Amino acid sequence: MVAHLKRKAMEELVDWKNGPSSAVALLVDGPRQVGKTYLIREFGRTYYSHVAEINLLEIEGAAEAFNSASNSDDLFARITLYASEPLVPHETLVFIDEVQEAPEMITAAKFLVQKEGCNYDFVFSGSLLGVELKDIKSWPVGYLREVCMHPLDFEEFCWACGLAETVLQTAKECVLTLEAIDPFVHERLLSLFYYYLVVGGMPQAVSLYVDTNNLQNVRGVQEAIIAAYRHDITKYCKEDPLVVKSIYDAVPSQLNSQSKRYTVAHMGKNVRISREQNKFLWLTGAGAAIAAYNVDEPRCPLAFAVNSTLFKLFMSDVGLLACASGLNVVRKTLGRESVNYGAVYENYVAQALVAQGIAPYYYRSRKLGELDFVIQGKLGLVLPVEVKSGKDYKRHAALRNVLSIENYGLEWGVVLSDGNVERNGSVMYVPIYAASFLGSLIERLEAL
Repeated sequence: MVAHLKRKAMEELVDWKNGPSSAVALLVDGPRQVGKTYLIREFGRTYYSHVAEINLLEIEGAAEAFNSASNSDDLFARITLYASEPLVPHETLVFIDEVQEAPEMITAAKFLVQKEGCNYDFVFSGSLLGVELKDIKSWPVGYLREVCMHPLDFEEFCWACGLAETVLQTAKECVLTLEAIDPFVHERLLSLFYYYLVVGGMPQAVSLYVDTNNLQNVRGVQEAIIAAYRHDITKYCKEDPLVVKSIYDAVPSQLNSQSKRYTVAHMGKNVRISREQNKFLWLTGAGAAIAAYNVDEPRCPLAFAVNSTLFKLFMSDVGLLACASGLNVVRKTLGRESVNYGAVYENYVAQALVAQGIAPYYYRSRKLGELDFVIQGKLGLVLPVEVKSGKDYKRHAALRNVLSIENYGLEWGVVLSDGNVERNGSVMYVPIYAASFLGSLIERLEAL
């Protein structure tokens, strides 16, 4: 038995279908192993009479055939040849998987959806698209809608574990209104959160945990996923794959350092981050890692204040970080023993922000201190965020110092911790698991 996993991305796929899908193709992007293929198949089975799937990695010769097509008519003819089912107009979803093997098909999407008499919906999916599609001849602006999938976030994990959506919705509303969450509910969510830190959001790992509760087997799945990521680096990376693998492997130890900022001392004496930028960008472009860049000032627009040579590098999934950090960290996390959770907590928050479409930044000043994260809302409101893993979470000198600088114009600050919802002046104390609600919180603050 495999647990059914409800995914938020399904709503985006349905929204695409209900829109002018006959004139716009869909590209489902995201890191490997996050459930793209499974979700598209489920979507196709639910909303179409026929699903014609073509996997460019599994079907021998398909990628070469599509790459060598001379025009849209030729390409469509080859699609019909390799399709798993007959193509019935207005009733068929054409699903091209592992499209990174034939990246120019993305350019061809425009001509396929415009082709007269081609009354089918086209979905493309693949991994490493952030790096494999950067050199395609022409991006079909206006003819391709993109949906980016991520590992299951904490809410999706709770759904998989059987927690009622109404419980999460009530907790979310408490965060948005700054009212304390019922202590029983808070403790239940905190307990699930600690399991989430260990299991993470990779669908195969979550399903195995829900079905068996066997964390040893979950760890085996995570190790296999990390090995697959390392294999992808060897296969696809053109930026010195051995160095890129060493960068990826060093993420846990780098996050465990006092500053958590990524340094390249382990790569050699004369190595400079500025010279190795493409190698780091490959990892983030492939979805294997998340970068949080330093900003010179915590004020809008944050993107204008980025220092591209100072950054923290997180793993794409907190469960993979826990696995890579060793069995002892996993045991202490579940036992809530005295251990430095800072790196694990911050990785979770970075992952939660990216899943909400929020770019994570951080701020560090010798005079004022360091803010773990600084985020920006759609209307420009800047929100400093501190992540506290200990019981003294109400001690946050850096946040207090930054909020006192009138020139920055910061109205609010957030402290994420194991504590319940509380407010003290301009500082909001929010449970760590509620990092998944920060996008909604910042929207609420901008509406005030």
